[in-house]
Amino acid sequence: MAPRKKSIPQKRLILLDAHAILHRAYHALPDFTSPTGEPTGALYGVVAMLLKIIEELKPDYIVACYDLPEPTYRHEVYTAYKAGRAKTDESLVSQIKRSYDIFHAFHIPIYEHAGFEADDMLGTIVEQTKDVREVQVVIASGDMDTLQLVRDDSVLVYTLKKGIQDTVLYNETAVRGRFGFGPTQIPDYKGLRGDPSDNIPGIKGVGEKTATELITHFGTVERMYHAIAKHQNVLNDIGIKPRMADIIKEGEDEALFSKALATIRRDAPIHFALPEHTWREGFDVEKVLMLFGELGFRTLASRMRTVLHIEKEEETFVEEEIDEARRKRACIALWLIASDTTNPSHEDIMQYGRRYQLETFDAIEARLMSALEHEGLMEVYRDIELPLMVVLQHMEKIGVCIDVKHLEVLSKKFHKEIEHLEARIYAHAGMTFNINSPKQLGDVLYDTLGLTLKNQKHTATGQRSTRESELEKMQGLHPIVDDIRRYREIQKLVSTYIDVLPTLVKEDGRVHTTFLQAGSTTGRMATQNPSIQNIPIRTEEGREIRRAFIAEKGYTLVAIDYSQVELRVAAFLSGDEKMIEIFAQGEDVHRGVASRVFGVAPEAVTADMRRRAKVINFGILYGMGVNALRANLGEGTSRAEAQEFLNAYFATFTRLAEYLEETKEYARAHGYTKTFFGRKRYFPAIQSAMPFMRAQAERMAINAPIQGTSADITRIAMVRIHAYIEKHALTDDVHMMLQVHDELVFEIRTEKIEALVPALRSLMEGVLSDKETKGVPLRVEAKCGHNWCDMENI
Repeated sequence: MAPRKKSIPQKRLILLDAHAILHRAYHALPDFTSPTGEPTGALYGVVAMLLKIIEELKPDYIVACYDLPEPTYRHEVYTAYKAGRAKTDESLVSQIKRSYDIFHAFHIPIYEHAGFEADDMLGTIVEQTKDVREVQVVIASGDMDTLQLVRDDSVLVYTLKKGIQDTVLYNETAVRGRFGFGPTQIPDYKGLRGDPSDNIPGIKGVGEKTATELITHFGTVERMYHAIAKHQNVLNDIGIKPRMADIIKEGEDEALFSKALATIRRDAPIHFALPEHTWREGFDVEKVLMLFGELGFRTLASRMRTVLHIEKEEETFVEEEIDEARRKRACIALWLIASDTTNPSHEDIMQYGRRYQLETFDAIEARLMSALEHEGLMEVYRDIELPLMVVLQHMEKIGVCIDVKHLEVLSKKFHKEIEHLEARIYAHAGMTFNINSPKQLGDVLYDTLGLTLKNQKHTATGQRSTRESELEKMQGLHPIVDDIRRYREIQKLVSTYIDVLPTLVKEDGRVHTTFLQAGSTTGRMATQNPSIQNIPIRTEEGREIRRAFIAEKGYTLVAIDYSQVELRVAAFLSGDEKMIEIFAQGEDVHRGVASRVFGVAPEAVTADMRRRAKVINFGILYGMGVNALRANLGEGTSRAEAQEFLNAYFATFTRLAEYLEETKEYARAHGYTKTFFGRKRYFPAIQSAMPFMRAQAERMAINAPIQGTSADITRIAMVRIHAYIEKHALTDDVHMMLQVHDELVFEIRTEKIEALVPALRSLMEGVLSDKETKGVPLRVEAKCGHNWCDMENI
């Protein structure tokens, strides 16, 4: 009996088509930026793809292959090669260069050579490893051209189907299943069909079906033309029509040339050898985490730890048992000095320590405190944020009563409406389909029903968009559009609130939402489980949900809301005398603005004048330009009219106009803006080379001091109210439960409302003195009721 052969342990080599992955990620992901304003969307995608590969394919070796910017030999023989492609964006170019740092940190060698593409690097490495039996090669790419390199199960292609997460692994069987022929015949197919993405011509007139039939029958382009030379009617014999047969016969030179262009070279002048050590053996945890910190990859750092099973002892940082309150204080400090780091985690604190080579929590704390002093943020930290931590803990503990029976009734009602809408949508479409699938919905709208839009938007993967903004443009084109919009609206409310809130109710009958003190870049708070800030207030459905928030027996809900606080803040921050005058005299701000802009007496201001003034009043707080103003003023408003209105507004409120420009200039010069209380928001993208990113940063810079000051006012009011309640032993009589933007919601013992509301109102309106607000009064409106919706003015 012959001895059994020993099985050879197989190693896995991953070849990254770095260029293709970067391009795919750049177009699939948002325009992320690092804390310093560096564009990072494509880099984020590369790291996410890399971690996915490590987790799913468990490679021993990883290699990255790049294109170089110089023309390749393909350009030399065919000047139109890839001529249809737009010039690479500067943002992507900078990320391609930066991506080398990622691969160096992961101990991934890079292969590239002038005159050759990344594909040729891949092909050559595949060729040079074909006799290494113990190595399986997997090519990771977003480019289907690489499928021609697949060989049985020893060379596979792991490619992106959609975005950067939807992937598929091809072996030879899978390639045949997709195309009907083998991997080595893909260049022949492209020789006939061409490839528009690379501007490879092929034979003009030959489509996918014909090219597939020819390759399936003849095998290669050369064999086909050899068969034609021997028997002129061979194409007609296999069913090709005479006219198409003539086109194919005349296209021999184009077919052979196109095949040569499409064929990946396997003889590039590089020498590949398996690295002596696996990528993991050379992987530098600290170097990668430092790089992730520079790029702002907070979630990826955490994911990397999980994927790579990185233990804490691998780091130089000395882990300690840290008191939770102390950790939270450090997180708040970090958020204040790095406003983009919202909801900082323990990992963010550790990353901050690594950046400054600090090895103890004491050292990190000391550095954070020093940074707060240096940035002028110590008062915000000490006087606003630290006391607020205690307030929020108390509010979370109290919670708010929920009427579960009311939500059960709503659930039945809205589920019935969803079923009714589904039936109507299917009837409109003439078929059933997954309404929640953007692709299937797009097929129904654009193909089945033939609806068209000017300047049709597409998703990053090329699908026709069905997002809300596109459906809004289609309103009136077909009844199905309104039904889909209604279906989405109701389904979102049901899945986010109506069916979820009852599951969050604790034994005390209350929901205890979590307040995210560092939940935004401006100072506004956020909430989760549930996210109460996003409950709509202007729709009847949203109001029905608010009716589920009720007062405990013996108590009444009281909501006290700052009135037009952001406009008041804009008035005193800018020092605009006319705007200050409106508020100081107690005028209706929109009527007062309309009166001054249109040059009429207050009593002569029409409803439309007031509406227009309201649009621009709130619009300028967010950096609204003339095009946005025109759109918001409504149909029938020309750009010229909007510009005239904008000019009249700023000609009236000249100091406000100057203040907004000064704010942008300050942000450009310093990289941040400040609230009245000194809170900073940083804008790294304000120096971006990309105009749209720079413009976006400028708009946010205009709004940040105004929204941030308003948020600070609410925070200070919460701290003072909590202190008042504690000082006067009112914890059983008044519960501060919810904070939603400029509104505070209380549960007050019913018989104590008359005595307590004036005190609460006074505390909220007295956060700033008249001198500090230049005479602009802070005003609040108070309402009460059994539930959060049905309330009457106090």
